[in-house]
Amino acid sequence: MFAAVDLGSNSFRLHIGEPLGARMHIVRTARDPLRLAAGLDSNNMLTEAAMRGAVACLHDFRKILDEYHLDAVRVVATNTMRVAKNADQLLPQLEAAIGYPIEIISGEEEGRLIYMGVTRAIERQDERRLVIDIGGGSTEVIAGTGPEIHLVESFGIGTQPQARNYFPDGRITARAFDAAVTAARARFEDAASLYHAQGWDAAYGSSGTMRAISEVIGRNAIGDGTVSQASLHALRDILIELGHVDAFALQGVKRDRVPVMVGGLTVLIGAMQELKVERLHAVNAGLRLGVLSDLELRANRRDRRDAAIRSCMQRFRVDTQRALRTCGIATLLYERLQPQADSQPHYLAWSAMLHEIGLAISMSGSHKHGAYIVEHADLGGFTTREQRLLATLVLGQKGNLRKIREALVEPDLAKAVLALRLAVVLMHARADNDIGSLRLRMKGKIEIDLPPELLARHPTLAPWFEKEECSWNDVGIAFQAK
Repeated sequence: MFAAVDLGSNSFRLHIGEPLGARMHIVRTARDPLRLAAGLDSNNMLTEAAMRGAVACLHDFRKILDEYHLDAVRVVATNTMRVAKNADQLLPQLEAAIGYPIEIISGEEEGRLIYMGVTRAIERQDERRLVIDIGGGSTEVIAGTGPEIHLVESFGIGTQPQARNYFPDGRITARAFDAAVTAARARFEDAASLYHAQGWDAAYGSSGTMRAISEVIGRNAIGDGTVSQASLHALRDILIELGHVDAFALQGVKRDRVPVMVGGLTVLIGAMQELKVERLHAVNAGLRLGVLSDLELRANRRDRRDAAIRSCMQRFRVDTQRALRTCGIATLLYERLQPQADSQPHYLAWSAMLHEIGLAISMSGSHKHGAYIVEHADLGGFTTREQRLLATLVLGQKGNLRKIREALVEPDLAKAVLALRLAVVLMHARADNDIGSLRLRMKGKIEIDLPPELLARHPTLAPWFEKEECSWNDVGIAFQAK
């Protein structure tokens, strides 16, 4: 049983799901429409009231999570936490309240998870599809075939800024509405040709705002009763005639969600016009179902982060055999160092596979180039925090250790750094098949037993270990190789 918590810009939501064959059975849901994006001031700072509301919500969510025996929990935060300048101040409070780490995911990762959720709900393996998800602060558009994603982009436009900028007092005029649609079209126009090139058999809308619009159109027989451009314009005309969000009394949407729906409608019309989508289908699936599906994949040892690493290696033409050799040595040495927890092996292996990625830029300082690429590349499935960890390991693979001194305070991470550095040395010296008798320990200080016959067969190892001694001693960790 898995749990997904979505800290969205419009609302915070919780899903607890249990896989049943190809389906994910949702056992429990919870929602708090706290409108976090509305708590951003003109400087993109979250107000104290908004932060207090967010913390209180997660305290309540924790009580629900504690009622279940869960195999994995994943908490993701989206656009508002991405743009809030004081997110670093709020994040520790939120993590303390929910009791789990919180991942502020990129817009592209959000789009991938949304697509995974839609794919899980539709199960048409060969269908070419376009998915549009309009959130409180951003809109994700994804094109793919079956489970495979071809194109994913996150656009910085959502329901909250549209409502705030064009309907600040709740009044709805034709002039304001058309200006909002034009602004939305401008966001999508540059990318439109990329999506047209992909093509699709069907288009889907996956957000709560999308489902609210669909519900209003269907229940009130607006236009042709479907989410088509004709129906959206008919809904627009009704809103303009009413003149104010408070006057909206049609079935299908709660009164407090009307401003959100109006802002989302302007984004949807703009997106459908630019992308040339005549009609889409609203589906009750998206980010949370995608997170649950991703947790299930990881539990079944089908981690999509592995695919992201392979794709990155291919993109930068990494020598696969050298990467595999380094990965094998690093993993073996890390096990010999007897780490306290099992949190680092995956990250060590992934960083070893990418340790030479910087050679795509220059041999000189390749570890620095590689660290930058790893931290900033679009790696599906990885959070910003995880990519920073990989970048730290890649940066620390050689050279002085002062640049990652703070990371070495964590014992298992220091062992991972040592394992990768030694693996790089042994791989370069072509001694990776000759380390059966190599013994090493790291408890306060580093002790390495170097058999004389190993140094005799690989004479270049001696100067490498002398450099390692200087590097570790420089950051206050004693290093003894004998």
